[in-house]
Amino acid sequence: MREVLDSLVAAWREGKPTAVGTVVSTFRSAPRTAGAAMLVTDDERVVGSVSGGCVEGAVYELGRQVLDDGTPVLQRYGVSDDDAFAVGLTCGGILDVFVERVDPASFPELDDIAGSVASEEPVAVATVVAHPEPERLGLRLVIWPDRHVGSLGSSRADEAVLDDARGLLAAGRTMTLHYGPEGQRRGEGMDVFVNSFGPPPRMLVFGAIDFASAMARMGSFLGYRVTVCDARTVFATRSRFPDADEVIVDWPHRYLAAEAEAGRIDSRTVVTVLTHDPKFDVPVLQEALRRDLAYVGAMGSRRTHEDRLERLREVGMTSEELATLHSPIGLDLGARTPEETAVSIAAELIQLLWGGRGSRLSDGEGPIHAAAPMVAR
Repeated sequence: MREVLDSLVAAWREGKPTAVGTVVSTFRSAPRTAGAAMLVTDDERVVGSVSGGCVEGAVYELGRQVLDDGTPVLQRYGVSDDDAFAVGLTCGGILDVFVERVDPASFPELDDIAGSVASEEPVAVATVVAHPEPERLGLRLVIWPDRHVGSLGSSRADEAVLDDARGLLAAGRTMTLHYGPEGQRRGEGMDVFVNSFGPPPRMLVFGAIDFASAMARMGSFLGYRVTVCDARTVFATRSRFPDADEVIVDWPHRYLAAEAEAGRIDSRTVVTVLTHDPKFDVPVLQEALRRDLAYVGAMGSRRTHEDRLERLREVGMTSEELATLHSPIGLDLGARTPEETAVSIAAELIQLLWGGRGSRLSDGEGPIHAAAPMVAR
């Protein structure tokens, strides 16, 4: 949803209705994850994608219908065994897409949500996408860590979903939850899609070298908020790292400790140490490896890696802590240049996020996409 939010809000502010199709569940080798969205405007334009091309035509037609009658629809799209060119996912996956009409009357909270997203304030939208009572389809709760607005049709349902949605929001997860019709923990009948909009995950790049410039570009491309940090003023300059969100002059370990103390580091944070200089590497890795981070990687040869491990042991790092270090950093792609190295690091991040094997797809069998938690970016 984040990629189409600006277009949706622009139409909303002009009072124009828009049909929004959102992927709420996926099965098998589906091409998009939960939260992917496609807009159908009242002047018949399309923004975004729910399947990378497989079912967009069908979702467009359904969007036009929803714009006309205002009735939300949950539609399942899957592989067509009889005709590979019929409506369906020829990749073999299955998507559940919820299509609803959005305008100022039906979704008055949208402007507040857009403001929270722009200011990086965490917010989640919980929407009823299946219910035995048709009039409750499309009811929603908008949930912040400290407040909420809206209702799912009963106080019991609201209370059940609020707790669960705040847990998903804290973890940065987007998914569909299942309840009884009134929010019962056991039972079925009500499905609630929770779309989490947290601040983007952070990537901390330590070492203001040419490899760091390529890594900043790659991190920004992947949706991270990128910080380049180095203690050397002459190297850590904005002109050298135009793709970074911020460039900090400070000792890496001191900066990391201060950010963690301020609560700006979380379990989605990626740390890449590119200096391969012990006076920088050892203190910052000592700080990073003792925190709950998504990834800590360090660049250098295998000889540098062994020397680094010995130095870390000397300062008291345990075998369990050292086992979480990704070094030498990245996947073995034969990378040589800074840009190629950034690709290899990005490949390792993606592999770890989604549980991939890192092997050639043409050498394998079975589904391309491994099952993994759905994370909102």
